[in-house]
Amino acid sequence: MTQAIDKEQIVIDEFRKLSPNKQEEVIDFIHFLQFKEMQKQDVQHKEDKEPISAYEAAKEFAGCVDGGPGDLATNKKYLEGYGWK
Repeated sequence: MTQAIDKEQIVIDEFRKLSPNKQEEVIDFIHFLQFKEMQKQDVQHKEDKEPISAYEAAKEFAGCVDGGPGDLATNKKYLEGYGWK
């Protein structure tokens, strides 16, 4: 417990020695480290989830575009030449 208090006091003492601009940089860096940690936790949380299909991930958007065929697989001519230059 005393080690944690000692480290905290060292950080505070060193922080106080810095100019206001450098103190802002330290605060920004702390925020960056916190953001990075949150990102790492989000990735771990996503990896722990059961994998889902592409359809499951995008099903809320299925059928939301007006116009065009409802299902491209039913209209082969619609795709004719698609992807060719």
